[in-house]
Amino acid sequence: MALEITDKDFQEKVLDSDKPVLVDFWAAWCGPCRMVGPIIDELSTEYEGKAVIAKMDVDQNQEFAAKFGVRNIPTVLLFKNGELVNRQVGVAQKETYKEAIDSVL
Repeated sequence: MALEITDKDFQEKVLDSDKPVLVDFWAAWCGPCRMVGPIIDELSTEYEGKAVIAKMDVDQNQEFAAKFGVRNIPTVLLFKNGELVNRQVGVAQKETYKEAIDSVL
C-alpha cells in the first residue's frame, strides 16, 4: 500500500527523502482518483526500496497541494532531491507513472 502523507510530514517524507517520491493528490469523492488508486498501490509494491510511492488526501491536507499548484485531481507529482521533476494531471496508464519514476532512478 502507498504511504499516506499529511501536511505535517510532507517535508520529512517527501522533500527530505533520499529516494524519488511519487505523490498522488486525491480525494475520496473523486471518481478518477479511485481509478488511479489501485495503480499507485501496485507501484508501491513494485518500487519498494527504490522509490517512495505516496498518497495525499487534498480534503484533509491543503497546504502542500496549494504550494505545488494542485488544482485538479488526481494529480501525481514526482520529486527527486526535494525538487518537483514531473507532473501528471488526470488519469494516466500505469506505464506513464513507471516511465516517470524510472527516469529519475
